Amino acid sequence: MTTPRDPNTNHLRRLRTLSRLLDSAITIPGTRYRVGLDPLLGLLPAGGDIAGALVSAYIVFAAAQMGVPRNSLLQMVYNILLETLVGTVPVLGDLFDVAWKANLKNMELLESHLGSPRPAKPADKWFVFLLLAGLILAVLAIVALGLWILSLIVGAVFQ
Repeated sequence: MTTPRDPNTNHLRRLRTLSRLLDSAITIPGTRYRVGLDPLLGLLPAGGDIAGALVSAYIVFAAAQMGVPRNSLLQMVYNILLETLVGTVPVLGDLFDVAWKANLKNMELLESHLGSPRPAKPADKWFVFLLLAGLILAVLAIVALGLWILSLIVGAVFQ
């Protein structure tokens, strides 16, 4: 006799794999420290930060579909925005991106919700839509600000 599988199990496994790929897929030789593709994407001007944030937003979207409450979703978006904002600072931002690991933090939030014996009220669809739209707009604004500052610096250096 087989038992029915929880439909979230496979989805959760894929989200774990995705977050590990983004934040801890590669071991730095000679150390125990791991990095992922997200900091490497961040090395690409503008597009890398946008791509990383969009993939991170997918994890938030999936968490919302699994019934994660508003406060946890807000914390997840905060993790992504902080990583994106600090990530725009050359060198320091890349080091922060390696250490912060927003996607792994977000998976911890998701898994703590799923493992909680107390049911929480899931966020409604409009909240999730506005939250993710706000995240995307904020990421675009952060990247635009970073590019503008970079253009000012380049202009000052080569003037």
